[in-house]
Amino acid sequence: MLTTRLCETFGVRHPIVQGGMQWVGRAELVSAVAEAGALGFLTALTQPTPEALVKEIGRCREMTDQPFGVNLTILPSINPPPYDEYRRAIIESGVKVVETAGANPGEHLPEFRANGVKVLHKCTSVRHAVKAEEIGVDAVSIDGFECAGHPGEDDVPGLILIPAAARRLSVPVVASGGFTDGRGLVAALALGAEGVTMGTRFLCTVEAPVHRRVKERIVAGSELDTELIFRPLRNTARVASNSVSRKVVAILDDGGGFADVRDLVSGVRGRKVFEDGDLEVGIWSAGLAQGLIDDVPTVREVVERIVAEADELISGRLAAVRRLP
Repeated sequence: MLTTRLCETFGVRHPIVQGGMQWVGRAELVSAVAEAGALGFLTALTQPTPEALVKEIGRCREMTDQPFGVNLTILPSINPPPYDEYRRAIIESGVKVVETAGANPGEHLPEFRANGVKVLHKCTSVRHAVKAEEIGVDAVSIDGFECAGHPGEDDVPGLILIPAAARRLSVPVVASGGFTDGRGLVAALALGAEGVTMGTRFLCTVEAPVHRRVKERIVAGSELDTELIFRPLRNTARVASNSVSRKVVAILDDGGGFADVRDLVSGVRGRKVFEDGDLEVGIWSAGLAQGLIDDVPTVREVVERIVAEADELISGRLAAVRRLP
């Protein structure tokens, strides 16, 4: 069994993380990840209120007695969610691991630290990763350009970004973007990471609480079937390619502004994709990793075969390469 500082820091058996995914990070998926020995994150803002988050944490605890965490994504907004109240809900529920993403989590760290909560912060650049370590996070998840969601504006792929971050940091680094299998895990370890975060792979599992047509589209898709929206706005997001995302790209490329695409990219539309299976009603996140996904297994099957494949690669193929004259 592979054990890294990620496992030791967060108390899990395998160096595999299911990152926070809006509308997807619910108890059904997260408890399955925890039961499989990996680190799963409920998504705080999937829940409409801090009180609803407390209930979801409780529901997850009814399904597993293994460690799991909560994702708190901090984004600029005209009417921001009550982040302080979500933070307090996490702490009072006894959750000991938080994944932060988006803006600088500095204002939340003192209270998390005072209550024994470990923080994994998601970054898309080396400079932000270094800053995250300076302000006291316990580990950094570094997102390469391949990832779903927001890859940042530097367009640096994981093959460069992961070792560039690992050589600057002393806290554990978790590699994110393009990871689906044991080959990716071994590659991440070789690049200096202590584990991998996967979104699209966990989205395409039996337990993921999304419509089966979403999972079927991921299986059918290739690494070419995503779009980068909001590029002219310098708020790039990688999403599945469909009629809506292609229209958003065209409008913005023609000089349109956010107001011209606001309705197309609304969260309500994206939620309907996952709940109703209408793949053309809104935008939804998918990474380049879908080009390596060809089935819809259980979470346990995903985790166990990644670990088994990684073990075999390390002790088999790579060991044999070393013995060659």
